[in-house]
Order: sequence, then C-alpha cells, then structure tokens
Amino acid sequence: MDFLSGYINICKALGTMNTTYLGLRTAGIKVSDLNAAKEWYSKVLGIAPYFDEPFYVGFNVAGYELGLQPGKTDRDDIATGIVAYWGVNDVDATYAELLVKGASAFEKPMDVGDGIIVAAVKDPWGNPFGIIYNPHFKLA
Repeated sequence: MDFLSGYINICKALGTMNTTYLGLRTAGIKVSDLNAAKEWYSKVLGIAPYFDEPFYVGFNVAGYELGLQPGKTDRDDIATGIVAYWGVNDVDATYAELLVKGASAFEKPMDVGDGIIVAAVKDPWGNPFGIIYNPHFKLA
C-alpha cells in the first residue's frame, strides 16, 4: 500500500473524509459602498476581481475567494458583515438539512449567476453559516 492510499484509509477510519462539506470556499464581506470597497481590496490584494457585478465582486486569493456584497454595515449588523461560505455539491439539499438540524433561515438559496448558488443560515447561537456551489471555482 502506498502512502496516499494509507492516508486515505486512515482519514476514512477517523471520519475526517466522511462529510458533506468540501472545505471553505468564500469569505463574504458586506460593504456599504461596493465600488469603494472593490477599489480598496484591489489595492490591498494587488489583484483585480475575477467576478464584478453590481450584486457581487469576487477575488480569487491564492485559490480562496474573498467576496464583496452590498449591504448594511452598521454596528447592529456587524455580526453578519462577514460570512464564510462552505463548498457543497447541492445547496438546496444542504440548506434544508441545516434547517432540520436546528439552524434558522438567513439567506435562502439563490442563483447569483453563471451557475453559482449560495445560501446562508444562522446557527443556534446566531452566527451566519454560508454554503456555496460554484462550478467555476478551483483551488490554486
């Protein structure tokens, strides 16, 4: 047995590879001025966005996505200002499963264009938990 096969068998035995979740995909940040934020993050990151629409601006940062979304950012909304989106193969099914498991609805599944589907729930403590299906996003 080679190293990789042995490693995979150990991970399966430990349950570390037996999950619906494919890993972190996107850190979403709500901003009150999307154009100003796009300009600032472009300067900070040293790259232009790969996806630039009025409803979303996405940067591929070394294989992970930093996404800007227009939204309220006052002190009452600060806890939902950043949402990490976890990659899944089926957003609708996973969203429903999360609700059954005690999460509350936050952002219903929606197609944001180009086959990309996102949704978010709040965990029982009120923290946002995002899920995303993005057929175009590949790790670097």
